[in-house]
Amino acid sequence: MSNSDTAQHKIGSGFGATSTAEDVLRGIDLTGNLAIVTGGYSGIGLETTRALTRAGARVVVPARRPDAAREALAGLDGVEVAELDLGDLNSVAAFTDGFLATGRTLDLVLDNAGIMACPETRVGPGWEAQFATNHLGHFALVNRLWPAIEPGGARVVSVSSRGHHFSGIRWDDVHWRQGYDKWQAYGQAKTANVLFAVHLDALARDRGVRAFALHPGGILTPLQRHLPREEMMANGWIDEDGNPIPQPGLKTPEQGAATQLWAATSPQLDGMGGVYLEDCDIAEPAPENGDRTGVKPWATERDQASRLWDLSAELTGVNAFAR
Repeated sequence: MSNSDTAQHKIGSGFGATSTAEDVLRGIDLTGNLAIVTGGYSGIGLETTRALTRAGARVVVPARRPDAAREALAGLDGVEVAELDLGDLNSVAAFTDGFLATGRTLDLVLDNAGIMACPETRVGPGWEAQFATNHLGHFALVNRLWPAIEPGGARVVSVSSRGHHFSGIRWDDVHWRQGYDKWQAYGQAKTANVLFAVHLDALARDRGVRAFALHPGGILTPLQRHLPREEMMANGWIDEDGNPIPQPGLKTPEQGAATQLWAATSPQLDGMGGVYLEDCDIAEPAPENGDRTGVKPWATERDQASRLWDLSAELTGVNAFAR
């Protein structure tokens, strides 16, 4: 396998669906490393921040609700909070300008924050909120942070989801101005998260920066906040009192954080990149039987990844790799 082209097949990592954050970081010393974890104050993001600090890293947590983030992260050493709304490009610019002014370099960037299946919502110049927040905000963030990412040879981790199976990119209507469907719009945004990692890796690997995308697993977290209780009950996720119902294959937050931490830190991935991971290993291509495992071809095709990069640069006005 060449340094530039990682095959989309399992490598036999020795980890699996039940591996935890603690498991994948065992023996890894991150002392002196600096990480950014978007959404690193709730759900699997909070577990990711905790695990990184335990391993010695310093973590910057950009947060749309900085006060809530400080409260959630109280007592953790080595964490700093800054304001960031991924749905607002002015906020992205303000955060990145502030960070770059500190002159620090980054070792790890985890694009973990996201929204899921929200009612039709418009942000910025009328953009669909899931595509804008989950993808375009992170696209602008990473491109603006490039002067801090490149010198550290950072790994960039894009948290996608099995939800990418719901939809490829709707090239004729990426902002869902016609026939909005909350789950398909979520699917498009999660496909975009994978394509972003594919093309970033292609652009950046010769400069020592590698990128990965992943499905963290099914976990009940605040990500479900936009779903009506009736819908979660109908899906068998919660009971009438709102308590989670144990599901086969449902992960704890500690297990849910494991794959992104493995992506960010594992020496097993040295020299690799541009691939989609699940259950702490590289995922296989999705089977054609409709089983939602593995990665769909529309999420890893290089032409699609390049096309999305160009569109995202045009929409955001940001491109660290513009010639």
